[in-house]
Amino acid sequence: MIDQNPTAPPSRAGAGGPSPLVMPQLVDPEPGAPRVRYAVVGTGHRAGMYVDALNGPHGDVGEIVAWLDRNPGRIDYYDGYVGRARDLDGTAGLPRYDADGLERMIAECAVDVVIVTTIDSTHAELIDRALRAGADVVVEKPLTTTEEGCRVITSAIADTGRDIVMTFNYRYAPRNSSLREVIRSGRIGTVTSVHFEWALDTVHGADYFRRWHRQKENSGGLLIHKSSHHFDLVNYWLGDVPTRVYARGGLKFYGAENARARGLWPRPERGTGAGDDPFSLDLHDDPRLAALYLEPERYDGYRRDGDPFAEGITIEDNLAVVVDYRGGAVMTYSLNAHSPWEGYRVTVNGTEGRAELEVTERGAVVRDESGRAVLDPSATPDALGASELRPEGERLLVQRHWEAAEEVPIPEGQGGHGGGDAILLTEVFRRHLRVGEDPLGRAAGYRDGLRAVAVGIAGNISLETGQAVDISGLDLGEAL
Repeated sequence: MIDQNPTAPPSRAGAGGPSPLVMPQLVDPEPGAPRVRYAVVGTGHRAGMYVDALNGPHGDVGEIVAWLDRNPGRIDYYDGYVGRARDLDGTAGLPRYDADGLERMIAECAVDVVIVTTIDSTHAELIDRALRAGADVVVEKPLTTTEEGCRVITSAIADTGRDIVMTFNYRYAPRNSSLREVIRSGRIGTVTSVHFEWALDTVHGADYFRRWHRQKENSGGLLIHKSSHHFDLVNYWLGDVPTRVYARGGLKFYGAENARARGLWPRPERGTGAGDDPFSLDLHDDPRLAALYLEPERYDGYRRDGDPFAEGITIEDNLAVVVDYRGGAVMTYSLNAHSPWEGYRVTVNGTEGRAELEVTERGAVVRDESGRAVLDPSATPDALGASELRPEGERLLVQRHWEAAEEVPIPEGQGGHGGGDAILLTEVFRRHLRVGEDPLGRAAGYRDGLRAVAVGIAGNISLETGQAVDISGLDLGEAL
């Protein structure tokens, strides 16, 4: 399966298939049943997971019938991919449209569902237009980036009654759904507080400062683009709604000013051709990235490999947030985007005990002989010392009052994002074949998307004002 992010730590999930404890129970499709017709809106790297799924394990129930993107070079890449997957002599030759042609595409190609994988700030408009043109939507997180975007989406849903699927793939990682089951079981009593620490390393974290994400007007900053995943997890774990947010943070590591202060200036303008700089991404090192971005630059000038220490970065790389929940729990959350290792730690305190989830996704970022950062340290002998002290893995512990700690077994997943991607894709493309309800409650809709971005939107306001923000005071189009 195509990974959604080449700079993220490689998956450690099993190759033999996910555990039946976490895979949805399904029936086979009816013989001769028509396949669902999908259009992909946004043909960057993020689209690859869906294209791969619909031309592989889920091709019997769905098919891609059209592309929409401003860059014909990226469409060429995926159209060629589909052509090869269909054993054609050349490209698939699917119809292609630009942003102005969304409604025409849905009508002319009889599109049932639009998959939105464009930059975050465009989600609301595209969702609104797709729903009103008669298609349902599958959308990558975040749902949107602003209060206005929330209102546009909720209005379109109210007017059309159509469906939105949020692809919160971290819900499907067995370690995360296992923590939810521990909380739901009552083993630690009523939850009083959650501490959630997420560390992005200097490969994956730096990547948000190379590309379009580094402009807050595009991504909403990491509090929305990245942390909406994490806020959704806490909402999911607690089965609760956030009510009040206080946030502090800033750009403390990346950006030109920080580079000058640490003697890292001058910097290369871009990563490709930068040589042994460990913070640079050379697109030549990844043929897929080169085909999707380096060659298509001539169409729109977009650079995927910008310097993370460039001028004009407007997002934060260090964030600390306090969130109150309606049920009385309080979350303390931190995000660091320049850690030497990658992973997260979650502590859930309850009236009868405590649950702790620790995940190491990449134990170290090491450099190869040329001085470049190695994406998978486990593949190099140089990383063995670091791996012994911080091995990649996951552990879920529960300790009740007056008792010793116990380890909770975590079922096996499959694919990236902690073994959740393959399970998510099964949910997205085969949910009409599900037998009964998901006992783990993992499917996410637009309200889950609202609850996640509401924390980030309120957090961004708090960053600006220095004050706590009541989510009830936001105009999101409907109450959470």
